[in-house]
Amino acid sequence: MPSWNADQYLKFAEERTQPCRDLVTRIAVPNVRSAIDLGCGPGNSTSVLAERWPQAAITGLDNSKSMIDVARQELPQHRWIVDDIAGWASEDRGERFDVVFSNAALQWVPDHGSLYPKLFARVTPGGAFAAQVPANLNAPHHRLMREIASSALRVREWHSDPPAFYYDLLAPLSRRVDVWEIEYHHVLPDPEAIVEWYKGTGLRPFLEALKTDSEREQFLSEYLKQLRPLFPSRADGRVLLPFRRLFVVAYTQVVT
Repeated sequence: MPSWNADQYLKFAEERTQPCRDLVTRIAVPNVRSAIDLGCGPGNSTSVLAERWPQAAITGLDNSKSMIDVARQELPQHRWIVDDIAGWASEDRGERFDVVFSNAALQWVPDHGSLYPKLFARVTPGGAFAAQVPANLNAPHHRLMREIASSALRVREWHSDPPAFYYDLLAPLSRRVDVWEIEYHHVLPDPEAIVEWYKGTGLRPFLEALKTDSEREQFLSEYLKQLRPLFPSRADGRVLLPFRRLFVVAYTQVVT
């Protein structure tokens, strides 16, 4: 099974892009000349940055070549880099940007206590580091993935820390830190659509850890079976998928 599949991910492009838009609107940096989108995927979040700052030089970075290939084909005017976020953050004399941005990617990178300050250090004076990560790892539909998985199945899930963790981490370094959460309620046609949603993200580590297509199909079938009671149909036949996300914007000092 491929590590990342742009078509699968973009089945819910509008829902996945809305938190990105909400984050971008909160970034208060005048005269943005350069911005980098870390974990840019197929470029949907990068497009939002370009819409907000049309005169800026925009760079997209992702460790999936297949995702970068899609982004480069759709948006050839921007610069695209195949690289690992943690490796990029650790470059001693790396390029700096007015906005260092990441939408729904840093949850896959371990040790936020070390990572976030390194990313913040790549911001120019007067700029901002802005990130959004899922904050629903303990939601019932996520716990269900872990319950179905065999104890012998070695899986690296996404993770995030509480809002206070990020504030305490970045406040000593920053001119100002904004931290907030939003719980979205995505309207989807049925529980099958929830499975399709997570096949592009949260289910990936579980499916990749299984050895055969048959095992993956069995896992998905059991997941759907146990998912149904958690998401009863509304009056119009649709279901609501609650999805909590955590946002951080930290600003560097202005040089006078």
